[in-house]
Amino acid sequence: MIFDGDCGFCTASVNVIRRWIRPDCDIEPWQLTPIADYNLTPEECSTAVQYVDADRRVHSGSRAVMRMLRDAPLPWPVLGTIGDAPGIAWVADRTYRWIALNREKLPGSTPACAVAA
Repeated sequence: MIFDGDCGFCTASVNVIRRWIRPDCDIEPWQLTPIADYNLTPEECSTAVQYVDADRRVHSGSRAVMRMLRDAPLPWPVLGTIGDAPGIAWVADRTYRWIALNREKLPGSTPACAVAA
């Protein structure tokens, strides 16, 4: 999982993921990750979380979160599967985009959290 390490909200979210979900994956800021190895750009990584699965497929935004949940220990795969269901995936995508665009206003945020719309 690749996230924006300059963003306080993203870092706080990752800390919750590490503590409560405990996914079986590396979680690293894009600033310390060779993102070109995954054909990712700084813009992609600073505006949405990225998840590289075991097959090296890249998932972005809410799809990254759902894929990470599906690869985590029980009960999280159930939530990841539900989150990928038609209708629910649409809501998850819109919710993720809203959070990403407003993350500088959320708890734990810093000025570095602001993302250009």
